[in-house]
Amino acid sequence: MLKILHKLPKLCLFLCGFIVVFVFLAFFIANLFQAKSNASQETVRFVIPKGQALSVIATRLQEENLIKNKWAFRFAVYKNNLANKIQAGSFELSASMDTWQIANALTVGTDDVWITLPEGWRREEIAESLSKQGLSSFDQTEFLNLSKGLEGQLFPDTYLVPREITSEALLSLFKNTFASKVTSPLSEELSKSKLSLNEILTLASLVQRESGNDEEMPLVAQVLFNRLDLEMPLQVDATLQYVKGFNKAENSWWSTPLGEDKELNSLYNTYQHSGLPPGPICNPGLAAIKAVLNPTPTQALYYLHDSAGKIHLANTLETHNSNVNKYLR
Repeated sequence: MLKILHKLPKLCLFLCGFIVVFVFLAFFIANLFQAKSNASQETVRFVIPKGQALSVIATRLQEENLIKNKWAFRFAVYKNNLANKIQAGSFELSASMDTWQIANALTVGTDDVWITLPEGWRREEIAESLSKQGLSSFDQTEFLNLSKGLEGQLFPDTYLVPREITSEALLSLFKNTFASKVTSPLSEELSKSKLSLNEILTLASLVQRESGNDEEMPLVAQVLFNRLDLEMPLQVDATLQYVKGFNKAENSWWSTPLGEDKELNSLYNTYQHSGLPPGPICNPGLAAIKAVLNPTPTQALYYLHDSAGKIHLANTLETHNSNVNKYLR
């Protein structure tokens, strides 16, 4: 009994120490979930791209000083079963919100809309698609009028835009993206090219429509350069499709070219006119533009794609005709 009484002060001291440590840890952990700052109610626009991992979102929130700790955020998400509820979009967040509030805020839909412009679309296709996106202030006719002369510069990309964005603001966004991804980073290559910017985009638009994938674009570009050097007609079927426009029967802006289409009366008909057409026939992606600036050396003057989409080059018309018989008949 005396031994127990003798040890009792030490046991009490240990328990007291344990309680102090426990309280400290509880306070410390609870603090991680509190608001980063209560001093300011100012909101910050936080954008979550499609497919972004939760770990990346958590890190970004911490780096942008919206939360105290990324691990606390991830715990809050899993604790409330929100992992599959967090949405891609734009959110107005504040450092005055605690971690639990921010986690829940990211599950509520926004008024922003994701729009995608695929590589190789002409501006009519873009206008048509935008008219179906639920953009309250978008006018298809206005967009087409404002975008005249801008074919080739409506940069293909995925954009997050306010639902109430106007046609004019959309055009500015597309042009600014073109400048930031093409004219600015490629300024040196563009200045060294023997072609003007319009000619580069025109040739890139042909490469975009004629290529099966990004990897073969530099080859297609060089074939077209070879034809231009010899003053041969480019004979690009995509230009015939551009001249024909929308085909109701096929419900497509790029309907199947026919033999009779080679007689179409247009400066864009590269069977009837040598050299480049007057302007781009679509809006090419970055890979097509880079292919024109850095084509892959080849002596070929002809190409075709077989039923599997594989490209076959030929230096002579005889070899090309042989490829036609071999791969297309």
